[in-house]
Amino acid sequence: MTDPSNRMQDRLADMMEATRLTAAGRLQDATDLLQRGFAGTPPRSAADHGAPAPQPHTIDLVAERVETGPAAKPESKPAFQTESPSGSAAAEEARLAEKLRKVVETVTRGIAPVLGGLGKAGPGGATPSGLVGNLGTLVSGLAGGLGPSGLNQARAPLTEGGSFTEHSFSNAAGARDYKLFVPSDARADLPLVVMLHGCTQSPDDFAAGTGMNARAEAEGFLVAYPAQSGRANGQRCWNWFQPGDQGRDSGEAGIIAGLTRALIAEHRVDPTRVYIAGLSAGGAAAVNIARAYPDLYAAVGIHSGLAAGCARDVSTALTVMRLGPVAAADGPVSTVRVPTIVFHGESDGTVNPRNGDQALAQAGIDGLTPEAAEAVSPGGLPYTRTRYADADGRVAVEGWIVRGLGHAWSGGSPAGSYTDPRGPDATRAMLDFFRANPLAAGRA
Repeated sequence: MTDPSNRMQDRLADMMEATRLTAAGRLQDATDLLQRGFAGTPPRSAADHGAPAPQPHTIDLVAERVETGPAAKPESKPAFQTESPSGSAAAEEARLAEKLRKVVETVTRGIAPVLGGLGKAGPGGATPSGLVGNLGTLVSGLAGGLGPSGLNQARAPLTEGGSFTEHSFSNAAGARDYKLFVPSDARADLPLVVMLHGCTQSPDDFAAGTGMNARAEAEGFLVAYPAQSGRANGQRCWNWFQPGDQGRDSGEAGIIAGLTRALIAEHRVDPTRVYIAGLSAGGAAAVNIARAYPDLYAAVGIHSGLAAGCARDVSTALTVMRLGPVAAADGPVSTVRVPTIVFHGESDGTVNPRNGDQALAQAGIDGLTPEAAEAVSPGGLPYTRTRYADADGRVAVEGWIVRGLGHAWSGGSPAGSYTDPRGPDATRAMLDFFRANPLAAGRA
């Protein structure tokens, strides 16, 4: 009998290759690969494609390293810029995307029982949790990357003015590459926003989807985009569920905090106006880091993420993402309230919206006065915005729940992945919240 673990390793390779093909716009090739691997149907011939059949691709889990050195590189030419499809080409892309979506749904149903079995301890107590986590992330990531009208193409951000350059940082906790946006008016005492991307994303992709660089140029602040390494996580997810990456002065939390301090010193950033935000795994990592370093970050933004410390391993992480909190979060302990803004889609099928509720509770809404308002975004999505004020009337916590929004950055640009332009503008809302919450004197 074939070893289920070996069989799933093969499936993992197929899914990773299908994800690469999808990101490259090769929807038909991705569909054929999944059908061949999971449904047993033969691939289309080269004649059917009108092009040579794809050759086997070597899966490389090592992220490409950026050039480092004392001099920053100038902004590079956008690597993912494509022309918008039109006419019959758009219809064909939509048809292929819908076909691929159905194949992914079939794959998800087919592997669910196997994933469940692999999640249990096997002989000797061993659990292939890394395999389960990577395959589960691939399935949800591949499905989520398909928009209603085809592939959600990622494009590098287009910003007039300022600079967007590649760098690398290392300290005792580890090393990561990052990109830094510096506005044209690069004077001293500007704010800094640290942005943590979601799984499978990159700094360029995340910057394009959130539109944060354009806001930084217009309003005068710096933006840092740390890049998760493929060595640390095969799908470039921040390891928010690993205890070693959640606490102070260790792992990914220690790397990001060290990078933040280095940028404050090098660019003479205003230390009372330093903020951190993220999407999905990046949102969960952001709140881990903010709660571990309440003396460094004035406020945190969590979009489609989870509360700090709500998971301590891959198995629990998948459960919490799917079902919501299973226990009280026991993340980094902070004796002070870190101002927090939470965005979550009510229709999020990747991270259960109950996780947004837990993040608000963890932020300390007990004892605050809530004020809720209902509205509809310009794109047509209804939402509820709840502001929680302290005794002095200062809004210390803010929650947005958007009906009809899935696992995507609300109000984001289709130039980036995992965005929904129809929703209220999460980028604008987070910046407004940050501006109103500088670092309190007692926390500095």
